[in-house]
Amino acid sequence: MDATTVRMRLESMLAELDRSIGVLRGDPLTGWERSLADAGSVLTDADRTLAMLEVATEQRRAVAEALRRLDEGIYGRCADCGQAVPEGRLEARPEAARCVRCQARRERRR
Repeated sequence: MDATTVRMRLESMLAELDRSIGVLRGDPLTGWERSLADAGSVLTDADRTLAMLEVATEQRRAVAEALRRLDEGIYGRCADCGQAVPEGRLEARPEAARCVRCQARRERRR
């Protein structure tokens, strides 16, 4: 995948994440006009929204970092071992910073 295509995909992902984050940051408490019996579901919805916002924000950070790596000429190299990240992995996850082996090792440590 060439740098222009990668940049377009990453910038598109970034724009979509920014839209999603904007929607998720909407006021989650608008449901309080409902009956008190609905209050529990409003809190559950707010918790779910907060979790989705955290995931979207983290993914946005990863995409922005991938754009930075692309600008620095190190995109496609594993951040840990320095080896090339397989093309298939970058096709599936253009924001991937690590090869599969290093990413698996990192996740096991969590």
